[in-house]
Amino acid sequence: MTAAPAGAFDPLRSRLQEAAAEFADGPDALEGILLGIVDDVDRAVREPLEVFPVCHHSPASAVAMARRLREKQPKVVYLELCEDMAPLLTELRNCRLPVAVQAFATEVDGFPADWAPLSVVAPITEASAEYQAIAYALDTPGVELVLVDRSSDHVFQWQPRDGEPDAPADAGAEPEAAADDGEAALHGDAVGVEIGDLRPRFAELEEHLLRHGKVRHWSEWWHQYVEVPLGDSDHDTYRQVMLLIGSLFRRLAPGDPRRVAVDEDRERYMWTRMREHLAATGTDPADCLYVCGAFHAASRVAEFGVDGSDGFAIPPRSATRWQHGLIPSSHTAIEAQFGLAAGSVSIAAAVWAKNLKRTGVRPYRLAGQAGGAKGTDRAAAAPVPAVGPAPSDRLSGFLQRPPALDPLDEAELLGWSVDVVRAARRNGYLASTADAIAVFQTSVLLAGMRDRARPTPYDFQDAAVTCIEKDTVPGRRDVRRLVEIMMGGDRIGRVGYDALPPLARDVHDRLAPLGLRLEQRGVQRALLDLAARPELNTCSDVLWRLRYLLPHGAARPIMGERTFGERSLQESWDLALGTHQRALIELGYEGVSIEQVLEQRLRRKAYGPQATTADVLGAVEDAVLYLGSRRLADELGRHALEVLATERSVDGAPEVLRRVRRLLAHYRTSEPVLPGWIESFVRTGYAHYCTLLPTAFTDEDATVRQVAATLGFLFGMEGLALSLGCDRTQLELAVAQSHPEEPSRVALLWAAQLQLGRLSRAELRERCADLLANPLALPAYPRYLSGFVQALEPVPGLADFVVEAVSRAFGQLPDAVLLPWLPALITGLRADGTELAPLLIREAGRIFPGRLAALDTWVPPWRAPQPGPAALPNPARRGGGAAALLAAHPAACDALAGLLGCEDGWESVDAVPGGAALLGRHPGTAEALEALLAAR
Repeated sequence: MTAAPAGAFDPLRSRLQEAAAEFADGPDALEGILLGIVDDVDRAVREPLEVFPVCHHSPASAVAMARRLREKQPKVVYLELCEDMAPLLTELRNCRLPVAVQAFATEVDGFPADWAPLSVVAPITEASAEYQAIAYALDTPGVELVLVDRSSDHVFQWQPRDGEPDAPADAGAEPEAAADDGEAALHGDAVGVEIGDLRPRFAELEEHLLRHGKVRHWSEWWHQYVEVPLGDSDHDTYRQVMLLIGSLFRRLAPGDPRRVAVDEDRERYMWTRMREHLAATGTDPADCLYVCGAFHAASRVAEFGVDGSDGFAIPPRSATRWQHGLIPSSHTAIEAQFGLAAGSVSIAAAVWAKNLKRTGVRPYRLAGQAGGAKGTDRAAAAPVPAVGPAPSDRLSGFLQRPPALDPLDEAELLGWSVDVVRAARRNGYLASTADAIAVFQTSVLLAGMRDRARPTPYDFQDAAVTCIEKDTVPGRRDVRRLVEIMMGGDRIGRVGYDALPPLARDVHDRLAPLGLRLEQRGVQRALLDLAARPELNTCSDVLWRLRYLLPHGAARPIMGERTFGERSLQESWDLALGTHQRALIELGYEGVSIEQVLEQRLRRKAYGPQATTADVLGAVEDAVLYLGSRRLADELGRHALEVLATERSVDGAPEVLRRVRRLLAHYRTSEPVLPGWIESFVRTGYAHYCTLLPTAFTDEDATVRQVAATLGFLFGMEGLALSLGCDRTQLELAVAQSHPEEPSRVALLWAAQLQLGRLSRAELRERCADLLANPLALPAYPRYLSGFVQALEPVPGLADFVVEAVSRAFGQLPDAVLLPWLPALITGLRADGTELAPLLIREAGRIFPGRLAALDTWVPPWRAPQPGPAALPNPARRGGGAAALLAAHPAACDALAGLLGCEDGWESVDAVPGGAALLGRHPGTAEALEALLAAR
């Protein structure tokens, strides 16, 4: 093919100029636009390096591309795709389309930190022109494929820095896009690379086209007025029409100036790269083919063409380290990301298959491609055909020719009608043969109302919804979705084993003993008998780590658990690694093994700027449970000490207390000695919370539960803290300096004083009685009870007193007083005492009688008469069993006496001990001690 001669489009210019003068009453802006469109087409057609305009996932573009590649056999194919994605394209033969080529960066350098992680995807379907070009170039000897679009790094370099990265302009543009479908999230939040973005960026223009075209959305307009007419057109007609459309949208709707500037920079970038390659290789431009979107093919930048300006300087890439891979895609994901109507990509796949049968064009397919027809021949190298005649003006004939009337294919439409009724019946609709007839006739009627000779798939879809769905949707799928499935469904791609990153391959290898096909989509059940097959313990470890790293549902335990001190003998798992293949692949961008990725995530969690002490202790737990790493646990534990020292509130006290208790229990049962970091943590935490306690009692931002957890840490860790050198005086002073006024906190303070011995039970009981006797204090009594319930955390021995306090209130208050504050009591106990309720219920079960008959004669313990002080035993009465035993076997006492340095010998049995004689002469101390113990 040669470039078009100058003046080939002069007749078309003349006719458009006359039309502009007639419709606009003289030359004006309309004439400039129309003539400018012709100039754009003329410029692109006359370019020595053939420009092939395409539209994103267009069957007409794919058929024209396959036909042109077999005719021209170019030696170099320039493709509008991120240049850093080139090494991945050979891995497409190991995948089942559709898949997406992805560039991913978890850590950014040169971009705003809140943009991370960065992700760029370029989805590829079989019914796309870019795939035809890739398959031809990779499987044809002597052909070079060169990606010339900006790199993934430049995609984000050219994003505005005044906020978040702009989403693709197409994303979410149509309400029909299935954005809420589960498969729509396969691309995540990635920025899509737009190859052949042909959609008007001027809202009024799109609305005008949809209204006059009698269609509901842009995908239907494109199918009706571009796909169908160009489906079997010749190459020159296809090329000139696509250039016309690209120039029309470019001139009529420039859109956002910032986005237009980026588009022009992309065009400068691509032409600069192509000229650099031509200069470096010496390739003849006539042997090359440039595949790009029709919007960019009608470019007017000075750098356009092999003879264009060389003034554009490509900026260097940032220091961000990019990872590349293939992720599964789907028709729904493509529709959601690029703002296409739901089902449009599936319909395009059906149109692609129909066009191949009608035109007889042989498509290109990568050798070994999964999911395709067998026996597809590879493209053999062939010489470039002889230069043919220069192309003529095909636009004039195409624009003047009336639309071809495609006769109604009654057999096809009848088959659609029968199939949709059958599918509706399987999904709960009361559809019958009459509905099939109604769908058939309504489809023909809608096509006639919309000036169409035959119904399109969109007409059939509307007719099916009207005739079958009626009012309700009985099943999980509506009729519109059933039509989409019938037309080809949501085809979901899969990345083959050989194209997976090392981490994903390692996971598949380590889970191979399970005997499952993990690459398949859907849920599979894995049964692990760890007692009978100990080798499956490795698989169990991998599954628990995947459960931590992957989204919910990828690896879900049905039976079995992994907690401190618990290891299951049998486990059952629901695995859906094939469904969540994208998430598994993106793990491979973070490391070479799941252990490395898990360690990195635990470090990020612990060392994050917003990490609290509880977060760091949680990372320590995860390191012990999932990694079994003592080194990492000790490192994170030492960091928890540093974070604790910086906290100035008790907000995280409940979580800290819970985690420290679990870690202490684990180390005490599994280690000979406690790690040094946890001893330091208890010692530091004791002093830290003693310092914060007086402020926490009066701080309005601190909840009662947080104050109770602070006391729980101090009382629960007191024994270990005192053994490590802490002073109990710190706690006594902290409690003495606390002066709360809120009732629930006052009750907490009373419980702390009781635990420290500064308050007796009798005094506490008396204070509660005073509250019940004071009418002014009755409204606040539920809050006192709430405080006592929370006090069970630091003082669990107070459970019987809490039961007594509640019982006294219910027993002695009249209904007129009890009923008004009963709701407050119930809501307070439900909100603050949920975790402590079992302790109260168990204590109540111990105190109250177990049978209803015994309730009449039952006397509450707090009303029973208290026994008097028991008579002290006579110290002169000796000779008990213990003394006789010691006398019979004196070796133990002799050894202890020698250790303590006691040189006195054994006394006779008749000698009265000095201590016993002293107690006999002064019994007051013993009596007071007995009274204290009886009161407790």
